[in-house]
Parts: sequence; C-alpha cells; structure tokens
Amino acid sequence: MEAMGEKKRVCVTGAGGFVASWLVKLLLSKGYIVHGTVRDPSDEKNNHLKKLDNASENLLLFKADVLDYNNVVSAIAGCEGVFHVACPVPSTKVPNPENWYCLAKTLAESEALEYAEKNGLDVVTVLPCMVIGPMLQSTVNASSLFLINVLKGARESVENSVRHLVDVRDVADALLLMYEKPDASGRHICASHSIRMRDMVDMLKSLYPNYKYPKNFTEAAETAISSRKLQMLGWKCRPLEESFVDSVECYQAAGLLNGD
Repeated sequence: MEAMGEKKRVCVTGAGGFVASWLVKLLLSKGYIVHGTVRDPSDEKNNHLKKLDNASENLLLFKADVLDYNNVVSAIAGCEGVFHVACPVPSTKVPNPENWYCLAKTLAESEALEYAEKNGLDVVTVLPCMVIGPMLQSTVNASSLFLINVLKGARESVENSVRHLVDVRDVADALLLMYEKPDASGRHICASHSIRMRDMVDMLKSLYPNYKYPKNFTEAAETAISSRKLQMLGWKCRPLEESFVDSVECYQAAGLLNGD
C-alpha cells in the first residue's frame, strides 16, 4: 500500500488489546505503517506486538492515554486514518466493569458520530458482538474469559439465551474493509453467528468431550441482529467450528484450561 511513494500510515489506539492486536497484525501484513498507542511500550504484555511480521520496520508504539489530548495528537501525527479501538479505563474500580465498558463504548461512538457530522469528518463504526478466537496478547480479555469459563464448567447453570458471536480475525477484517471502502458510512453490526447457549455447549462437547460444561439451562428471550450491511460491502466470516477450535487450542497452549 503506497501513496505518492510512501507507505500508508494509520494509528490504532489500544494496540495491545484483543481486537486491536489482530488489527495491527493485519495492517502490517498489508504493508501499512502502524502507530500503536499503549499505556507503556516497555511493558512485557506488549511484546507480542513487537514480534509480529514487519513490526520492526513498520510498527511504532506510542505511550499514550486516550483521554490526554496531547498524547493522542502525537500518536496520530502523519497518519491518514485512525482505528479507535481503545476504551478508557477508570482509575478506580467500578461495580460492574463489563457494563461500564459497554456504556463507555456506546457513549464514545455517539459522541464521535455527532462530532463527525458537525465537522465534516469521515467516521465509520463497526460494532462487534461477543468476540471469540485465538489471542495474540498474554492477558485474558472478558469475551475470551466467557468461553474459558464455559469450558471449565465455572457455572452449574446458564441462561439458554441466543449468543451472537464473531471471530476476532473477522472483526479485524471488517475494520480494514470499512477503512478501505470509500462508500462505507455510518454504523455496521459485526456478528457472524447466532447460536443458543445449549447448542453452543453441545458443539463444544462434540469437539472437546472431556471438559466440564454447565449442567442446567434457564430459558431466556431471543434477540435478533443482522450484519447484512457489512456483508453487502463484501465482508465474509469463517465457520464457527474453526473459531472454537482455534480458541481452545490457544487456551490450551497458554495453560488457561489447566486445573479447576
């Protein structure tokens, strides 16, 4: 990817996270120069980024707090586009971190779209559902922990609700697709598979019969969502079985399924 003799340059906020790490990997494989913001570039938990193909030549890590204007300006300087994947984390503990995270991302999206409309900026958003798939980073994120807990039988019972799932690699593909599609606009739901919790456990049992699994299910209401807008722009996703197998193999290699 080159423009006027130079490689295209983009910024990815929260580069060390679950989705962002795969996005950085994808961008580097496509020849982009990537500015990645992290809390501490020297922290060992960001070492996986430095080991990615082409990282030594095309990845620059910036120490940045996404709530600090000057930090962000320095990181995005010279970039043609920004993938804002990060979500600010409160300095103090909150009662329900997962709900807080969802609220923060929703409010941030609303503000970004409103600001873009007022100031003539080209902003497109991708809204993934529960993200599964192999991890590049060493820390366990919330959605991976959900699947790990299912495999380890952390709960005796679960709601038999419909879960909307998407592979982290498919999310990265969607983000890059939206960036490179001039006609992309507005919001895009990113969900590749919808499956009832009981059916998901049955599928995992067929793949990995020796793990513990929830025994009881309580009924819950269904919710329908659609990724048709993304699919019409050319987005494709991998089979759910592939996502499960790659996820479990990753967890096994990291020792996350050992013990009770």
